Amino acid sequence: MKAYQDNVTKHSELYHKTNKKYNSISLLRLLSIFMFLFFMFYYIKTNEILYVFLAVLSFAGFIVLMRIHSKLSFQKLLAETLLKINQNEIAFLKREKIPFENGVEFIDFHHPYAYDLDIFGEHSLFQNLNRTASFIGKKTLAYLLLNTLPKTEILENQEAINELKNKIDWRQEFQALAIISEDSKQSYEAIKHWTSFQNNSLSKVLAALSIILPVSFFGFLVAYFFTSKTILLSYLTYIFIANLIVLGRSLKRIQSEIAKADNIDKIIKQYSLLIEKIENESFKSKKLIHLQEQLHFKNAKASQHLKKLSELFSRMDTINNFVTATLFNGTFLFNLHVLRALLKWKEDFSSEIDRWITIIGEIEALNSLANLAYNNPDFVFPEINSEYKIEFKNLSHPLLNPVTRIGNNTQFYPQSFVILTGSNMSGKSTFLRSLGINMVLGGIGSVICASDAKIHPLPVLVSMRLSDSLSDSESYFFAEIKRLKQIMDALENQPAFVLLDEILRGTNSDDKRNGTIEVVKKIISKKAIGAIATHDIEVCLTTNEYPEILINQCFEVEIQNNDLHFDYKLRNGICKNKSATFLMQKMNVI
Repeated sequence: MKAYQDNVTKHSELYHKTNKKYNSISLLRLLSIFMFLFFMFYYIKTNEILYVFLAVLSFAGFIVLMRIHSKLSFQKLLAETLLKINQNEIAFLKREKIPFENGVEFIDFHHPYAYDLDIFGEHSLFQNLNRTASFIGKKTLAYLLLNTLPKTEILENQEAINELKNKIDWRQEFQALAIISEDSKQSYEAIKHWTSFQNNSLSKVLAALSIILPVSFFGFLVAYFFTSKTILLSYLTYIFIANLIVLGRSLKRIQSEIAKADNIDKIIKQYSLLIEKIENESFKSKKLIHLQEQLHFKNAKASQHLKKLSELFSRMDTINNFVTATLFNGTFLFNLHVLRALLKWKEDFSSEIDRWITIIGEIEALNSLANLAYNNPDFVFPEINSEYKIEFKNLSHPLLNPVTRIGNNTQFYPQSFVILTGSNMSGKSTFLRSLGINMVLGGIGSVICASDAKIHPLPVLVSMRLSDSLSDSESYFFAEIKRLKQIMDALENQPAFVLLDEILRGTNSDDKRNGTIEVVKKIISKKAIGAIATHDIEVCLTTNEYPEILINQCFEVEIQNNDLHFDYKLRNGICKNKSATFLMQKMNVI
């Protein structure tokens, strides 16, 4: 937290210093305009050429000050954003709030574990991890959390995350630039639409007219200055009108090219700054170097290509200003030349822009996972193996308060499946979620909440918390049966890490017991690794039939000083103590 507090001080000072300069330049800019008007007034009054020179000088000063003002405005916004980023991290670590987007749009009730493990939504894993700001960044992070990667990619991610972990200033500057971009799904889709919408280049006639008419206009204009023949002004008028007619014939084409492209020039400009940030950094990890290498195309950096595209879209915006569009196009068909350049850019680079933007998303996702590692120095990268060995030491849930969370040691070899018992509130469900969340994190190359770990990356299949699907006229019980069928079907293809919490709640005790035992038998026959939580002691007796595969473990509760005491420590064996009757008696329910 000290690094964030130091950064708050640093960026706060920088913000106030930049703001002071910004305000000073604003006053000087206003003064330069006043001086310009003042000197022009005295020129009109005295006809002294000196005042024209001073007026021009004042206007030139205004232009220079405008550029400085624009630069300071960006620096001020960047400092303000960096200040906010560090303030948010402090508030997050103090557990005052979670000021990050929760990814609710990615919730999928049919996903094998996303809903059960609270991957998305309020207080979810995504919300705690998320340090992305672009649409593609959020989408990439969400995709990561919904899939298990191959071993090679996991190891590459581990290396990249470990490198980015300590690049705190670079990560935050990258995040700040992404926030400033104000990127959205609409902006991203507008760019995708533009690159996929392939137009033919301008016709030869139109291309010829775009050169002949402007050259003719300026030729007659120069001739008029040398000869002062008024008939040349008539020719200029005819060419001016001809230019506007040519533009009118091309207007539909121009409008189709910039459709849905509001503020797209600013978004692309920010994309170029983000990519430039990647291009200019020195990386050592294999994945980051590979991503960086993809940002070079046709003997130039991707950031340069994107800056050019941003400039072209910015110029094309003049078509929406009647006065500017009339003047610029009437003289030299400005927007037609911009259209020509846009089509040429699309022809040369549109195949690459999606890849460049995707790389931004990948870096944002890796930065989010690096931030998790930085904020939790006690978390570890699991050792990856191919022998189906899964073991955790001091395992806990990464979203629990580090001051109060209690870790447990557990392993899934030689026995590969745990039958877990324990009274209500003893920690069974939290333990299952801890297993699931850490398997998900470990399967994408992230650090996990443990002091040491070995995992064989496996698909995670969970049936823990299903809701009635009233819109589908589905009961909880039927939804659970469908989920169990989904798990069984998935196990037909490959082994998986399976977590079940008190299944078949919607039927009678005997049916539930028999059904649970049969589910356990079938799951272990499919070589699944994992755990099932149950209150039924008879289910635990299944370990007698499969001692080499099944093991009983439990969480106990003790009654101390007429109160329940939970230590949340995992033990071998079957739970002996009960809490429901005691708790109901204490609360005068029975």
